[in-house]
Amino acid sequence: MSRYIDETFQGKIAKTVEESTPWWPGDESSSEKKPNVVVILLDDLGFSQLGCYGSTISTPNIDQLAKEGLRYNNFHTTAICSPTRAALLTGRNPHSVGVSFVSEYDSGFPHSRGKIRKDSALLSEVLVEHGYNTFAVGKWHLAPGKEQTNKGPFDNWPLGRGFEKFYGFLPGATNQWNPDLVEDNHRIRQPNTAEEGYHITEDLTDKAISYIKNQTSEAPDKPFFLYLAYGAPHAPHHAPKEFIDKYKGKFDQGWDVIRQQWFQRQKEIGLIPKDAVLPERNPDIKAWDELSDDEKKLYARLQEAFAGFLEHTDYHIGRFVSFLEEINRLEDTLFIFLSDNGACAMGGEEGTVNTWHGRNESLESKIARLDEIGSPKANNHYPKGWAYAGNTPLKWYKSYVHEGGVRDPLIIRYPEKIKDPGTIRTQYHHVTDIVPTVLELLELEMPKQYKGVKQQPVHGTSMLYTLEKNGETRKTTQYYEMIGNRGIWHNGWKAVSAHTPNGDFDQDVWELYHTDADFTEMNNLADAYPEKLQELINLWNKEAETYGVFPLDGRTLDKKLEGMNKLKRQSFEPTFRVLYPTEAPFHGSVAPDLRNKDFEISADVHITEGTEGVILAHGDNSGGISCFIKEGQLYFYFNNQNIQEYVIHSKEKFSLGDYRLSIRHEKLANNQGKITLYANDVLIGEGVIGNIDSLGFFNGMLHIGYNELSYITPYYKDPFSLGENLRKVSIRTDKYQIDLKEVIEKELAVE
Repeated sequence: MSRYIDETFQGKIAKTVEESTPWWPGDESSSEKKPNVVVILLDDLGFSQLGCYGSTISTPNIDQLAKEGLRYNNFHTTAICSPTRAALLTGRNPHSVGVSFVSEYDSGFPHSRGKIRKDSALLSEVLVEHGYNTFAVGKWHLAPGKEQTNKGPFDNWPLGRGFEKFYGFLPGATNQWNPDLVEDNHRIRQPNTAEEGYHITEDLTDKAISYIKNQTSEAPDKPFFLYLAYGAPHAPHHAPKEFIDKYKGKFDQGWDVIRQQWFQRQKEIGLIPKDAVLPERNPDIKAWDELSDDEKKLYARLQEAFAGFLEHTDYHIGRFVSFLEEINRLEDTLFIFLSDNGACAMGGEEGTVNTWHGRNESLESKIARLDEIGSPKANNHYPKGWAYAGNTPLKWYKSYVHEGGVRDPLIIRYPEKIKDPGTIRTQYHHVTDIVPTVLELLELEMPKQYKGVKQQPVHGTSMLYTLEKNGETRKTTQYYEMIGNRGIWHNGWKAVSAHTPNGDFDQDVWELYHTDADFTEMNNLADAYPEKLQELINLWNKEAETYGVFPLDGRTLDKKLEGMNKLKRQSFEPTFRVLYPTEAPFHGSVAPDLRNKDFEISADVHITEGTEGVILAHGDNSGGISCFIKEGQLYFYFNNQNIQEYVIHSKEKFSLGDYRLSIRHEKLANNQGKITLYANDVLIGEGVIGNIDSLGFFNGMLHIGYNELSYITPYYKDPFSLGENLRKVSIRTDKYQIDLKEVIEKELAVE
């Protein structure tokens, strides 16, 4: 037989078709119908923040999933988002697949490349090969920051990792009213405005429903895998006002009282042991009674926004579940609901109204903006006192490997296997255990090779046995490491150490807890059982060696990036670039860094009667710049972190014709700069701006030719497009080194 003939062909090939026998391959998938798989992942949801986990926040639809399924009170994650997502989708430990920290960070070592290695196939890649349709909707955060732009590469975007459709956003956080939207492999403009009612949670839910509706219409028996990763309730805490206002006054008692109330509710509903002890307040949290009246007023409103945001998310999850029920696909669906880490303390001691630049906000400024909290005009985050309450009854928060960072809600609904719905499972398990659970249920195995690449074995332990009854766990060991914090659980005991940033690892103090008998890590047994502690420390080192945890990196972000600079050649942006008007915005990292340097922004514009619109805009309502034409005049607008605005415009109106419009900046002393405006090299306006060290690396997208939905300036309404009157925009700067710290801080947002 010719070596060019498909060896799987089962017919006969002769010289002519008359002498040959045709053969058509049948459906290679099993004739047995497979269940659908839906994974709903929330972001920064603490252990106690759902109603069915003890809170007074209304989450009736998620609670109903728990009533019809199982709640787990001993389920764990990696303490931060990208590593949890990597473990969730691969079934391997995150260091082993190259994601030890957020995806924007590449330490220069194999365990922290910010993307999943090709020797670690995702669940989507396995299921699509076995006849499943695969859809990813929502937050991705598994592509390196430098790969999130329009130029790619795209092999670490969802469509490069086994998903057939993607709709959502790539980085760790986005504005819920005005998101950085991507569909498949390209950025898109959002369907409508916040003023028209747009919110990304509703949009994501609509898209998930649309994908499944289309698929079911054509192939009602074909199974699907939906990975629905909402941005909620990660900051900014954005929700419609009616959801937030439902909680007015509900948190005025403060986090100490609320935490105690939620703790009692957890005992009443049987979520935690009756003998569990509530730890004292985390030492970095002030007592509520010590706060001023203004602080209490602000902090309560920030928590109201969070609660409204979570209830709003629950409402849309309910819409999705109802849709599956309507089309008769709910009962044959394995539903897995979880969070990626504990509640987030990155709002700091005082919370923020302008998250991206919150450290510069005064209490007076925040109080003045109280009514904006949760709206498109704010980027708010609650203070860490509410994260402390949100993790009740556990210690610490996201990024710690104490239980407050790693013990998270998990709900599984699958009526065919679960015979005691509404009950609680206490078996210890970890996020690496989800993939082997799904594979065992579907009677599939992780391939030994995928696309020619030999695969790592799955590290997790199937939880399928837990669906049938409670009892002893089949898992024996799980290590933890996050930004230098270390921990290990082994047969009911846990050793844990919080790392001092930039400190000596050998000086870190290890604690020992018998977690089978000590739910809240109250009783440190390190002094009582030094041999047991050393046994676990030795085991941690062994696991760390096995799964690629080294080298440990407990540096602060400043020190991490200093190390990165030593490990890689210095990078420089071009001193000159040309950008053309596009239908979709550019990722913010494409925008030039204009801080503390001379620059020129020029535009070739054809002026006709009534011509006005945006030339270039970068940022959002938390800060940014916009260069635009309005009422025949050229404007340069700089919103400095919502603290101060600078507006410089030309004095005379343009006549009709072709223009080369230029905005030039010259550095002055005392953090000031001189802006001069030119039309065909004729000076038409000038002025001085301040805070030029903040002139660039804003949050938000880069727009050329229009400025849609980002609220940089009140001087126009979006999209304020120049249309075909704008030919191109040129940007010239001095040659300078990229400030990697600022790039990553921008990409991490509040991660």
